[in-house]
Amino acid sequence: MTPKTVMALSLIALSIPLFTVMSAYAEDSGKGLDGAEIISRFKVELQTALRSGLKEGPLHAMSVCKMTAPGIAQKLSVNGIRVGRTSDRLRNPNNVAPDWVQPILNDFLENKTDRWAKEVLLPDARIGYVEPITVQPLCTTCHGDVLADEVSEQLQLLYPQDRATGYRIGEFRGLFWVEYPVSGVRSAE
Repeated sequence: MTPKTVMALSLIALSIPLFTVMSAYAEDSGKGLDGAEIISRFKVELQTALRSGLKEGPLHAMSVCKMTAPGIAQKLSVNGIRVGRTSDRLRNPNNVAPDWVQPILNDFLENKTDRWAKEVLLPDARIGYVEPITVQPLCTTCHGDVLADEVSEQLQLLYPQDRATGYRIGEFRGLFWVEYPVSGVRSAE
């Protein structure tokens, strides 16, 4: 085999596990996946959309976020799976925490040293899973403690009730959450 053939076969072999996980999600929408995998997909798609939007400027990125983020959550919320994000300082009022998430959010706010992913058993044979949202450099463009005038003006137009600014890199911003049927849990091997 030539070096190019070996490299091509190696790339194919490396991509099979990722393709298998994503195919499993698409086919059975959660069976065999866990909360961390579902949230990971949500985060990757959201970050990709925001980075793409920021290439055309922060005003475009805000429009992308307003339209795309709910669409990503909706796309992943199928067959008994619900995905979202929330905060104690909401930008979008549609991101209010579900009842089971609110006590966890409150705990995260009070206990600043214990901000790890958490999984809880919910009624009706469901699992809830949350991960903290930590402010990254990308986030400060629209959520930071210092905003460009055009960003502040656009936020006022898009979200007149916005409370999601004033953050610094590394601060707790809120929670990603997912709930799904117990049948979606992978057995421990």
